Amino acid sequence: MRDATIAEKTTPYWWDAAPVRPIPARPLPQAVDVAIVGAGFAGLSAGLVLAREGRSVAAFDAMNPGEGASTRNGGITSGNIRLDYATMAKRFGEARAIAVEAEAHAARQFLYRFIAEEGLDCDLQRPGLFKGAIGYAQYDAMARGAEALRKAVGIETWAVPFAEQTAYVGSDFYRGGAVRMDIGGLHPGKLHGEILRIAQEAGLGVHSGTPVTGVTRDGDGFRVATASGTVRARQVLVCTNGYTDGAAPFLRRRLVPVRSRIIVTEALAPEVMARLMPKRMMISEGRQLGHYYRPTPDGRRILLGGRESGHRGNPVGPSLLMRAGLAQIFPELEGVRLSHTWFGNVAMNRDMLPRIFEKDGILYASGFCGSGTVWAPWIGMRAAYKLLGQGARAESAFDFRPPASIPLYRGDPWFMPTIIQGYRLQDRIAMLRARR
Repeated sequence: MRDATIAEKTTPYWWDAAPVRPIPARPLPQAVDVAIVGAGFAGLSAGLVLAREGRSVAAFDAMNPGEGASTRNGGITSGNIRLDYATMAKRFGEARAIAVEAEAHAARQFLYRFIAEEGLDCDLQRPGLFKGAIGYAQYDAMARGAEALRKAVGIETWAVPFAEQTAYVGSDFYRGGAVRMDIGGLHPGKLHGEILRIAQEAGLGVHSGTPVTGVTRDGDGFRVATASGTVRARQVLVCTNGYTDGAAPFLRRRLVPVRSRIIVTEALAPEVMARLMPKRMMISEGRQLGHYYRPTPDGRRILLGGRESGHRGNPVGPSLLMRAGLAQIFPELEGVRLSHTWFGNVAMNRDMLPRIFEKDGILYASGFCGSGTVWAPWIGMRAAYKLLGQGARAESAFDFRPPASIPLYRGDPWFMPTIIQGYRLQDRIAMLRARR
């Protein structure tokens, strides 16, 4: 019997207003200019660009379009890069590190313009983001980073000392933090539905429930085998990210699907929301396994997400763990009822950077590392311009060598529970060192 104290629904909150649905069946074309594997944010955004340029394009999705991470995420337009600037400069060179930071800002601004210019109804709000510091040493580092980011990229950002923290988040869990005003929130289910609508209007053929089973060379093009038949394509773009399967073995060995669990509270009293989320900002943390949270677009509930420690099993344990994390931040929400709990896969790679790359003539746009709301449309469109041969518009700091493969890995992330537990231990040590 279902435990009603966990959540009323185990489907994404976003699906209440924007349910994912199958596309009405249509005959497969015999041949197209471009075949796209995946119909999430990246695949649809690429298909939109290509169709508007007059190419014949078909996108194939094993599930309903958007049923993967595109409609399962928190809807925060963070565009985070997991690596800090110093690490990127050491690993890839200072020029690429600077380019990555600048492109992250450009990608966010592009998303906002895209939504406005296309008239996409997706509840976009831009209240900014507050990132909480675990200790005062971390706060000092955040303050220095905010100043450097403001000077280098021109982002409106500033440090918030502990004494002023409750003006941003109604909790004393943090020791200050930093604000960035270029980050907001939206309804990812509505955004996906709107991109799907304009892409289809442009001429993109979308085939749901049509998994691709293999891609092989065929003269100067490719044969794309699907569960419904085979299509010949002059070019192929793979945008499967956290739901990559055996049809893309080269990519699968380089992307690790990691479960991200999200919970949503029952509707809270207006005075509670005003106290806990006074500026209705998006919130993140400085922990390795930190939570991210936000008000729902209607301002009545709190949505909180984070990484799961396992990669199988039922939602009860992980949901309770997320609710305990919420109560750690907001003690008055101890035992709060949940309306929704669900999970989705994010895709991590060894470089921890999104990527555009080519292998054996197939182009890949993937590896969004938990920030696909911003990166997937941006990277998908850059990949489309690359297929079109429009070099200037295709230019991206993320277009370089493929991510390194992972030894002994063929798609089952058996090692993730150990890695997550290691991160959890690092967080405990960090909390102790912070002398809270």
